[in-house]
Amino acid sequence: MVLKRVIPCLDVDRGRVVKGTNFVGIRDAGDPVELAERYDAEGADELVFLDITASHEERETIVELARRTADNVFIPFTIGGGIRSVSDAQAVLDAGADKVSVNSAALARPELINELSDVFGAQCVVVAIDAKRRPATDPAAADAKRSTSPAMTWGVYVNGGRVPVDREAVEWAREAAERGAGEILLTSMDRDGTTDGYDLELTRAVADAVGIPVIASGGAGELDHLTEAISEGGADAVLCASIFHYGAHTVGEAKQRLREAGVPVRTG
Repeated sequence: MVLKRVIPCLDVDRGRVVKGTNFVGIRDAGDPVELAERYDAEGADELVFLDITASHEERETIVELARRTADNVFIPFTIGGGIRSVSDAQAVLDAGADKVSVNSAALARPELINELSDVFGAQCVVVAIDAKRRPATDPAAADAKRSTSPAMTWGVYVNGGRVPVDREAVEWAREAAERGAGEILLTSMDRDGTTDGYDLELTRAVADAVGIPVIASGGAGELDHLTEAISEGGADAVLCASIFHYGAHTVGEAKQRLREAGVPVRTG
C-alpha cells in the first residue's frame, strides 16, 4: 500500500515565507524555519521550499536556508529556486536538503534533468511545472493533453510564472519523466492561492501521462480538496500553503480527513 503525502509548501522571498493569489498579491506568512518546525511537529510528511524570485533575479540558491532547516527539522525537504547546474544542486544537498526542484533552468536546458538524475539519482530530482489554461489553437496540442475539454490546453510558464514558454504541460511532464525526474510538482496557476480547489483535470492528465509520482499544487482551500486531488486527480501527494500558513487547518486535521475518506497516510 502506497501512502499518500501531505506536503506544506513554503514560498520564500528574501528570507520570508510569502503567499499570493495567481502568483501575485504577495503577503508575508512568517519565518521559514519556524513554520517548518511547526509542520514537522504536526506530522507533515515532507516540506518544499521554493525561492520564488531566485530564477527571476538570478540570485544564488538558498543554501543557508537549507542548512538552518536541516539543523531544526527531521522530515525530508526539497529546495527549489535558482538551481541551474549539478554544482548548485550539490551545494543544497550538502547543506541538508533531500531533494532539489528545478523549473526554469530545466526548460531552458532539458539535459539538466538527465545530469541531476545521473549524479544524484531520480529520487533527488523534482521537476516543477507551473501550468495555466489556454485555448488550444493547435489540434495536436489538444490531443497531447488527453483532456475532455478539447478547446483548452495548459501552457507552461517560467520565472515565477512571469514568462510563458512554447511547451505544453502534459507533454513536458512526460519528457521530464523520461529524462530521469523522480517526481513532478504540478502547480495550477489558475487555481494558485484561490482556495477553489486543485485543477483536477490538469492533475489527472499529468498523472495518467507519467509513471512517477505527481504532487498536486495550487488551490487547496478546504480539506475535501486534498481528498479530491488524490481520489479524482490521481495525485500521489498534495501540496498546501495558505490553509496551513494562516491557521485555517493543521496538517493533523488534513490527515484525519484523508483517513476518513479511505486515503492511506502516515500516522504519527
